[in-house]
Amino acid sequence: MTHEPRLTTALRTLLNTHRVAALGTLGEDGRAFVSMVPFAIDAAAGCLVIHVSGLAAHARNLQATPQVSVMVMQAENPDEPVHALPRVTLEGQASVLEVDTPAWASARAAYLARFPDVEFMTQLGDFRFVAIAVGGARQVAGFGAARSIDAAEIEQVLRNPG
Repeated sequence: MTHEPRLTTALRTLLNTHRVAALGTLGEDGRAFVSMVPFAIDAAAGCLVIHVSGLAAHARNLQATPQVSVMVMQAENPDEPVHALPRVTLEGQASVLEVDTPAWASARAAYLARFPDVEFMTQLGDFRFVAIAVGGARQVAGFGAARSIDAAEIEQVLRNPG
């Protein structure tokens, strides 16, 4: 068994135990827009998956400008300093998946494994699965524990949820 660095283990735990992220997109006017999105990890594809309504502002934004930023953060604990909250900001490229393709089926399976109660939403015509291919990240695991992460390491973490 190979040894996994402490920060990689912390990253894997953060991504696998938190189901909600902040999604940053750019509007047509160039303004930043941040929204809350439930997310899943598609280990087979090595990407994040979100399920969005075509009516949502962030859905329109990411179709026009597919570069996105996603932040996953540990919840605040009143007994701990907020500046040390574990978090990761992922930079990625979003792509809307075509219905009934292998990529769509894989994304749907990953999403429903995490959110089985929303199966009915996958049948609604205005909702789409979006894959976010992560190109890099910045992880903060606490005071003095921050690093930049390249695409290869992020993909390894996403493909091997542990």
